[in-house]
Amino acid sequence: MQKRISPAFYVVAIVYSFISLVPFVWSVYTSFKPTNGVYNTWVPFSKLTLNSYKYLLTSPQVSFMQWLLNSIIVALIVTIGNLIVNTLAGYAFARFKFPGRGPLFMVFLAVMMIPGQVVLVPMYILLAHLGWINTYQGLTIPFLMSPFMIFLARQFFLGMPNELEEAAKVDGLGAWGIFFRIFLPLARPLIATQTIFTFQGNWNSFLWTSLLESSQNMYTLPVGLNNLYGQYNAYWNQVLAGVLLLTIPMIIIFFIFQKQFVQGISTSGIK
Repeated sequence: MQKRISPAFYVVAIVYSFISLVPFVWSVYTSFKPTNGVYNTWVPFSKLTLNSYKYLLTSPQVSFMQWLLNSIIVALIVTIGNLIVNTLAGYAFARFKFPGRGPLFMVFLAVMMIPGQVVLVPMYILLAHLGWINTYQGLTIPFLMSPFMIFLARQFFLGMPNELEEAAKVDGLGAWGIFFRIFLPLARPLIATQTIFTFQGNWNSFLWTSLLESSQNMYTLPVGLNNLYGQYNAYWNQVLAGVLLLTIPMIIIFFIFQKQFVQGISTSGIK
């Protein structure tokens, strides 16, 4: 018998949704306000304009399209790289038996416990010696794998029945054939989960990118928008317009992989 959900649950969910959505709706509303009405509580809908968006997309003073291009390049490279490295590493930890597998996996778990701020200075020094500061290499190569995503992939592949692998071996498939023909097609929830988490985390990355970017033409969107208000004399309606443009790719990615994402979160870790 299905358990009935208390009405109080719906009340709490509605109140929480309202509290979460109000700042976002207000940001959308402010982004359409004219500059002389930014600080007005209420501006008639008839006076709302697209001037803030036009300023960002067409003004020669703001390199918004270059920032957007940088963000797309970096996010795509890091996301694709993580999908390849994390999935293969998770599969190896789950299905292969090799010397040192246990201790090596413990090392990955230990790395997950280290805050990113702890490695800021040594990572910067290393990239500076390599000449990768303010380059695409510095923004992408150090982030092509994730210990957490390797752990997630391992747990996902551990949950697949051994009979699939045994049947594939009987049919004459090798290790690569088993992975690409059997396990990878079944790993769509895992891939969707990794894609959303990795793309979102890299697309919104600010601390690392602000540390590694020193010139305007290498800014990604979060760093560029952070400098927009003070450096380019932009107003809050223009800044919020940029923030909303920043969120659009993440919303698109989430809706594309939403079904597989929910399935991946609910099944990963269940053996």
